[in-house]
Amino acid sequence: MAGSGWYHELVIVPDPGDDSMYYVFSIGVTYSIGMLYSVVDMRGDNGLGAVVQKNIPLLNNMRMVDCLTAIKHGNGRDWWLIARESTVHLGTSNNTWYLYLISPSGISSLPIQNVGSLNSTNAGRLSFNPVNNKICFINTISMIEIYDFDRCTGILSNPVNIETEFSTIPNPYYWSSEFSPSGRYLYVTSSTVNGILWQFDTWAPNIPASKTLIWQMTFPPATIGALKRGPDNKIYLSCAWSDSTGIFNYPYPPTAYYTENMNLSVINSPDSAGLACDFQPWSFYLGGKRTYWGLPNNPDYDLGPLVGSLCDTLVSINGPASISSISNLHVYYAPDWEKAFINADNLKGKNYRLRMIEVLGKEVYSESGVLNSPYFTRDLNCASFASGIYLILFETESERLVKKMQVNWR
Repeated sequence: MAGSGWYHELVIVPDPGDDSMYYVFSIGVTYSIGMLYSVVDMRGDNGLGAVVQKNIPLLNNMRMVDCLTAIKHGNGRDWWLIARESTVHLGTSNNTWYLYLISPSGISSLPIQNVGSLNSTNAGRLSFNPVNNKICFINTISMIEIYDFDRCTGILSNPVNIETEFSTIPNPYYWSSEFSPSGRYLYVTSSTVNGILWQFDTWAPNIPASKTLIWQMTFPPATIGALKRGPDNKIYLSCAWSDSTGIFNYPYPPTAYYTENMNLSVINSPDSAGLACDFQPWSFYLGGKRTYWGLPNNPDYDLGPLVGSLCDTLVSINGPASISSISNLHVYYAPDWEKAFINADNLKGKNYRLRMIEVLGKEVYSESGVLNSPYFTRDLNCASFASGIYLILFETESERLVKKMQVNWR
């Protein structure tokens, strides 16, 4: 599946209409692949799970900010997927947000939203408060901004800017953020020459003035990383060990077992102001395992409906899924990888033939085989094909599906 190992470039969302199916969404942070998704059926491969569709495009030919996230709809069943467009050229910026609704009927897009301050980098993060009506965006070049979020409509609004881009020189390299259980306090890590943990009081009349230093770590032996609120309502912090040259961060050598990478740090009382939050560095032992800068990008899978809202009820939350019986063919060419991602679903028939034909009618690729399910997925290497327009034909005994594809060399 597409991806290049960034921290928040991938998120997994269950299919609201089938408890054995999962969507795996991924974005291109350094590659202009936009946003793609794959489908995993946990009934496949003897219960281990099988990828039944791979790399279906939602957004094409753009780069995204490393902040892909998902949150439950106010009805407690469906999901919102949230992504932010990055910038391809130095000196450009935007405030463009993409939201998708994931329901038993599939994936549908909302109108593009342009809200908040302009962002000029692909290095950013998103975090929700526990009530999930506020969302915080930070980036590495000083921005901290909080928005209202409507779980019923998926609308972002009322941006409150705490710090603007380039407001601090040198850039603080904000790496991660997390809200306290009440949503009052916002914690932010800053990974400069020294690792710093800050606290903001979001209920204060002047939020920027409430900025409080909680902890500062010198480098070496470690650099500061991600924050994540745990099910016990404590906030956990990851760090990565490094030697004095800074070159042994990843991957660690086999002997690099130290206090800084064998433990998480913990904010034990995150709803307390200032140092009363009881931050304890290196206090949660990982049982012999090691950590780097990241923590899991898992959404809150247990979040319930937004009680009292206009969207907190369903006619039948466990009712049958609305499944289309129409066969679909999806084709996307990724120039960064010189590959065509080909997917089909709701197929009818037992045998297939896949063909690729150039615009003048010459067949340049063909394969055939047996269909073991109503899904088909293929990553087709296009490195040997000339630039131009091609037809992708997918045929079974019962149907013939056609899509046009353009191959462009960079």
